[in-house]
Amino acid sequence: MLVFSVSALLTTIFEEEYRELRRWAPIPLFDIRFRRFTSLNTTIRLREGRLHVSLSDLLESAPPPVHRAIAHILLAKLYRKPIKPMHADRYRRYVSSDAVSHEAELIRQTRGRKRILTSRGHFYDLEEIFDSLNARFFHGLLGRPTLTWSAHYARRMLGHYDSAHNTIVVSRVFDRADTPRSAVEYLVYHEMLHLKHPVRVKAGRRCVHSREFQAEERLFPQLNEAKAYLKRL
Repeated sequence: MLVFSVSALLTTIFEEEYRELRRWAPIPLFDIRFRRFTSLNTTIRLREGRLHVSLSDLLESAPPPVHRAIAHILLAKLYRKPIKPMHADRYRRYVSSDAVSHEAELIRQTRGRKRILTSRGHFYDLEEIFDSLNARFFHGLLGRPTLTWSAHYARRMLGHYDSAHNTIVVSRVFDRADTPRSAVEYLVYHEMLHLKHPVRVKAGRRCVHSREFQAEERLFPQLNEAKAYLKRL
C-alpha cells in the first residue's frame, strides 16, 4: 500500500483539535498518513504514546475546514467526547458531494476486489430467484447484476447491493433446506430495489431508502412473514 506524507498544516490542525478536546493533557506525537484505501476510510490508533492516523488519499485535497472536521471527529471518538454537529455536518456534506461521491465510486471499482463465488447454492439459485422476481415485479426490465452467495455465514450483513461492482450478495446462512423461499426472495427483492432506486443525497444527507423505495418494498406479498423470519434469525 502506498503511503503519502502530510503537510505541517494538517499536523497543526490535529494538534489544535487535540488541545480543544483535552485542554490539560500533553499533546502526543502524531503520525498522520494518506493511504490508498478502497474507500473514504479514516482510522486513529493510540500506540505507545503516539497517535497514528490513516486517511484515505481521496481526502488529501479536501480544504482545511474539512481536515479540521475529520481531526475533531476522530479524536472525539477516540476519547469518547461529544462530536460537535458543525464538524459532523461539514464532513458529511463534503463526502456526500457529487464530485467526491463519484470519485469514491471510481476508486472502489478500480482498487476494490469483489469476491464472487456462485449464485447457485445447495438449495437456492439466486439467478433463478432474481429472474422470477424481475418478471413478477419489474416487468423483466431490470438488468441482471452479478449475484453471489457470501463467502461466510454472516448473520449481521444479510444481503447488500454493491453498486461499484454491480453485485448483489446474500448471506450463505440462508442457503439451507429450512429457510422459507419467501425470506430469500425478500432479501433479493430488497437489493433489487436498491438497483432500481440508487442512493440519493438530500441536503448533505444520503437517502438510502427513499419514499419510493419503501412504497415498492411494501408491495412484496410475504413482507411480514419474511421480516418475522429474519428477526428470529
